[in-house]
Amino acid sequence: MRSSRCRPLLVSALLCAAVVLAARPTAADGAPGQEESDSDSGVSAQVVRLYRDAAVATQRYEAARLQAEAQRARAQRLEELLDRERQKIAALREDLGRIARAQYRSSGGLSAAAHIVLARDPDAWMRGQRVFSRTAEAVDNVIGRNRRAEARLAVDEAKAAAAWQVLDRRNTELAVLKQGIEQKLEQARWQLQGRADASVAAGSCRGAVRLDQPSPRRTQEWVTPVEAYTLSASFGSGGDHWADLHTGQDFAVPIGTPVRAVGVGLVVRVSCGGPFGIEVVLQHADGYYTQYAHLAAVTVDQGEQVVPGQWVGQSGTSGNSTGPHLHFEVRVTPQAGSALDPVPWLSVRGAPVE
Repeated sequence: MRSSRCRPLLVSALLCAAVVLAARPTAADGAPGQEESDSDSGVSAQVVRLYRDAAVATQRYEAARLQAEAQRARAQRLEELLDRERQKIAALREDLGRIARAQYRSSGGLSAAAHIVLARDPDAWMRGQRVFSRTAEAVDNVIGRNRRAEARLAVDEAKAAAAWQVLDRRNTELAVLKQGIEQKLEQARWQLQGRADASVAAGSCRGAVRLDQPSPRRTQEWVTPVEAYTLSASFGSGGDHWADLHTGQDFAVPIGTPVRAVGVGLVVRVSCGGPFGIEVVLQHADGYYTQYAHLAAVTVDQGEQVVPGQWVGQSGTSGNSTGPHLHFEVRVTPQAGSALDPVPWLSVRGAPVE
């Protein structure tokens, strides 16, 4: 009896196993899915790389801008010096004209021999010679200072012109480089978002993309979910976009921005459908849960352990979203409807949101 009862169960189990084996894709059948995943990783990695390139270009552009301001201040000081030099030269030329006019009036255009003949006595002639000699020396000194000042002026003007040319050329090159990177980044962002929208429409996740991310710094137990941001909709705010009050804090960031785990946790949910679009939910050791929603890609799998600062996804505008941002929630359960204000929750843990 016992054996006969087990036999139908055994047959059913074998049939089920056969169906499962038949349904499993072969290596060839699975290849397109792998290619799709690799393609997703490529787009996500391209966005990350372009973000880094844009950051470097922005830093270089900012350094060049600061250098331009310093150069502008130096050029202004140089221009002030040049103005003073020009004023000195004008004064020297005026001195030359005055000396020449005085010499002409005193000598009357007579030669030195005529002065000797017309002198009343030798002493008067000697005094006249000394005055003449001093006058000639003064004229020579003024002429020399004038020539040196004009030479310095020419050199300084040439230096200033060359410095401005170099600066203008460098700023133009950096501006073109930065603009090119930003255009490529914008194209890659929307390509990434297009794949996210396709996943949400299908209601199935494409799987985690593995990115070459920096090693998280373990100096902090808690961090903000994104590194640089602008705060938008806050917890408890009202609006036409939500059936009830807003249940999280929104961080306005461009598509593809790395989204970080705020603390040590376990990935308990990765979902790609519904109003939150692509979302990740983490469980933390203190019993709280954090949600990261409207993503364009996920970089973790369900069941994976994460550390503070580790990337769990890339921001986007999937699901019920009016623009690129990260919707961040803190919950007391994994499900929606148990949220609390995440801003003070992060602040008391040493990760203030400003």
